[in-house]
Amino acid sequence: MAAELDDADPLRLFPDEFLAGPEGAVVSYLDGNSLGRPLVATAARMRSFVEADWAGRLIRGWTEGWMEEPFRLGDQLGRIALGAAPGQVAFGDSTTVWLYKLASAAVQLRPGRREIVVDTDNFPTDRYVLEGIAADRGLRLRWVDTDPELGLTADQVAAAVGEDTALVVFSHVAYRSGYLADAEAITRVAHRAGALALADLSHAAGAVDIQLDRWGVDLAVGCGYKYLNGGPGAPGFGYVGAALQAGLAPPVWGWIGRRDSFTMGPGFDRADGMRGFLSGTPPVLALVPVAAGLDQLERAGLARVRAKSCELTAFAQDIVDAELTDLGVRLATPRDPTSRGSHLTLQRPGFREVTDQLWLRGVIPDYRDPDAIRIGLAPLSTRFSDVEVGLRALCDILDRT
Repeated sequence: MAAELDDADPLRLFPDEFLAGPEGAVVSYLDGNSLGRPLVATAARMRSFVEADWAGRLIRGWTEGWMEEPFRLGDQLGRIALGAAPGQVAFGDSTTVWLYKLASAAVQLRPGRREIVVDTDNFPTDRYVLEGIAADRGLRLRWVDTDPELGLTADQVAAAVGEDTALVVFSHVAYRSGYLADAEAITRVAHRAGALALADLSHAAGAVDIQLDRWGVDLAVGCGYKYLNGGPGAPGFGYVGAALQAGLAPPVWGWIGRRDSFTMGPGFDRADGMRGFLSGTPPVLALVPVAAGLDQLERAGLARVRAKSCELTAFAQDIVDAELTDLGVRLATPRDPTSRGSHLTLQRPGFREVTDQLWLRGVIPDYRDPDAIRIGLAPLSTRFSDVEVGLRALCDILDRT
């Protein structure tokens, strides 16, 4: 069955564009939702950049294009994967720093409002950053208790927001369960209460359909190393809706965010647009893999990527139902492929030790407490046969225990 699906896959040639690593080191990679695989093109581009651009141009590179890379790539990402018009997305800082900057600026836009709404199972960074902002500014966090096998709903947000809400922060795809939140509905609820909405797209960008402009999302952040294949610790990105940019005051001022950066003049005169939200020197070298990943994603087309994502997770679910349920494995993810991102979460006591055994076999999912294995299926690098091999290895280990 897997071989037939691979043969019929419109994206069947794309996995060949990724580096495989030493022979036998990886038999089945099922963690693309944590770290994407490196592209062959990335290795070539990195070498070319070091030898030609860096060594050959040196500081001349700053005025020959390097300074514009965060915005050029941001516009490309916005166009192909975020539903964002030009001038609203930029790469630069880590996701955590972007979240701090944009959330801090957002609450300043709602003076007199004292609450930030966030769910209890949001990604740890999001919760920690918001706790820090609340402590620093004398605000309150309004926690929404969510089912960790599902995620935040618009109804839950509606019950939590009020006239004191400044900001609603949510993940578009829940990191634990893979639940796909209704970003448009949550944003609408936040706006009805007079609050702003900030979406974390880290587990969504490059795998699901996103329409930030059409949905009216105010702010968004995300990382470059999951489905965008930008490499470990790749720069994150920030989105600031055009209507907010002039009035939003970034909390971290730096020379890159100043108008006419190279004049080195006194005082901070913030640059217009997304440049004003950058602080330090752009991570140009780290953006080379991001550029390779975005070019590949654009060639593939997000519609085809999303279609394969749904097919991959449905195929994995069928194997779980047929072969793993009787071994005590439970699916802790929405069953409808259109209601989840591109990963499944499986639960069973003892899965931490089972994960170690899978890794020894070259089958690489990841583990999350409590007793959960996440099966992350990156559509551009994952074959149906990879899923079959990996889940059959899991079945074999459980059969032996």
